Amino acid sequence: MMRSFHRIACDSEMLAASLDSGTEATALLIVSGGNEIRAGAHGGMAQLALRIAEQGFPVLRYDRRGIGESSGENREFLSSADEIAAAAKFLRQQQPRVNKVIAFGNCDAATALALFGPGAGIDGYVLANPWIIETSGEPESLPSTAAIRSRYWDRIKNPRTIIDLLSGKIDLRKLLKGLKQASKSEENSVLSLRLRDALSGLDGNSLILLAKRDTTARAFLAAWKSADFSTLRQKSSVTLETLDSASHSFADQAAKDWLTEKLLEVLRRA
Repeated sequence: MMRSFHRIACDSEMLAASLDSGTEATALLIVSGGNEIRAGAHGGMAQLALRIAEQGFPVLRYDRRGIGESSGENREFLSSADEIAAAAKFLRQQQPRVNKVIAFGNCDAATALALFGPGAGIDGYVLANPWIIETSGEPESLPSTAAIRSRYWDRIKNPRTIIDLLSGKIDLRKLLKGLKQASKSEENSVLSLRLRDALSGLDGNSLILLAKRDTTARAFLAAWKSADFSTLRQKSSVTLETLDSASHSFADQAAKDWLTEKLLEVLRRA
């Protein structure tokens, strides 16, 4: 196993990439979410690539255009089809024995992979905490009604909440206001329905991983349980698994181990 650094041509720009070589015929393509560089939060993606490569699977990571060391303009995840296709093609060229490419992405990278993976020749997908919240110009941290509802339900179930109410640590009026907002019904976003349709049309198997106490995961899970997703839930090629964690990036050790094992399971079955 050896790590090397590359430049991948993407239209007129260059993507900075890191490749961990391996001997297996199945490779992993890691697509960074948000505006993260290919190392990910605090080097988490670089560490993940190392753990996977130690088991013999080649791993490629790259910075999207306009992010990190890559040139060009950052046009966000809905304009990242060309980057995904260029990276997948480069991975196959650099590792000629590879005959299958499994792609992993977290948050908006998961959504981008479902939308654009078929055009990139991806053979299978691991999608963590897919992003489906329509921001309408608001910050990406804005939670959905489903996420707010889930968070408040967790607070109500916690006996500590009663103690904090009685002691004045929690403002009752603010709590009631939050509960009122959480009780509102919510239609699935246009992005969630677009993701549903993309997942329904994928040829390869898709594993969806959710840190179920994460805000983004809660929003997706609410959509997944809705009537709009009933047909998708019946597809044997799409499975969903959850981890009792609030770590969006699977940062703690237990979450890291869980994510690594799930990825290895998919790679070994491919």
